[in-house]
Amino acid sequence: MKFVDVKNDVAFRKIFGNENKKVILISFLNAVLGLEGLNRVKEVTLLNPFQLPRIAGEKSSIIDVRATDEKGSTFIVEMQVAEPKGFAQRVLYYTSKDYAAQIDSGEDYPLLRPVYFIGVLDFNYFSGKNYLSSHLIIDEETGECNFKDMKFRFIELKKFNKEVHELKNIIDKWAFFIKNADELEVIPDNVDDEGLREAYEEAAQHNWSKEAYDAYIYSGMRDQDDKGRIEKAEENKRNEMILGMNEKGIPISIIAEIAKLDEAEVMQIIKNGRNK
Repeated sequence: MKFVDVKNDVAFRKIFGNENKKVILISFLNAVLGLEGLNRVKEVTLLNPFQLPRIAGEKSSIIDVRATDEKGSTFIVEMQVAEPKGFAQRVLYYTSKDYAAQIDSGEDYPLLRPVYFIGVLDFNYFSGKNYLSSHLIIDEETGECNFKDMKFRFIELKKFNKEVHELKNIIDKWAFFIKNADELEVIPDNVDDEGLREAYEEAAQHNWSKEAYDAYIYSGMRDQDDKGRIEKAEENKRNEMILGMNEKGIPISIIAEIAKLDEAEVMQIIKNGRNK
């Protein structure tokens, strides 16, 4: 059995934004937010169900997975494979925008319900060592949280390095699924949660239509092209810095240390620059 890469734009939204398999999103939300007993999410309404891109290679028609539960709380779930510019500001913008949109001007503020932002990041962003982090608006002196209606959870996949036999709880198993599904050949034996098992089934390539799988492949190609352009731009910027330092007479050893390259690589860049 082969599984798709859950980090892929189309795959992530097809699995977690599935109108017919809401048990997947419900399980994921309860796991990430640590909800238990009466606090658990029991039902969700998807605000933007998954739709295939209208044109091959086009981004999926939704920006993220958004849903509300039976209590009126809003959930924003987003997958990010690379750190976008202004990431922190965008997270706050999305969350506050959804919070404010719940009521019209003049309506009572107590009608507002909590908004939760869940970010799955394929890059390191926070300084902590834990792959799962929780963020609240708190009193800097006492640590008390009086503004409870906006909460943030982040899964940093680069910090998650557990093997299948080391998975201790449901959130470990979800993080393992998102990061490693495309490298597996069978569903792990320790998957005993209905929502997570359904997620594995949805990620199995043999359950995908040709149209959906083609959209998945095109999305991966587009992401690789975008990544290549970013890496090329960063390489050009680095090379310009090296050539500029060399023109100023800075020793090769110092340039190599700053650029985090071997001296031989620095010398080759300088040689190529002179030959242009």
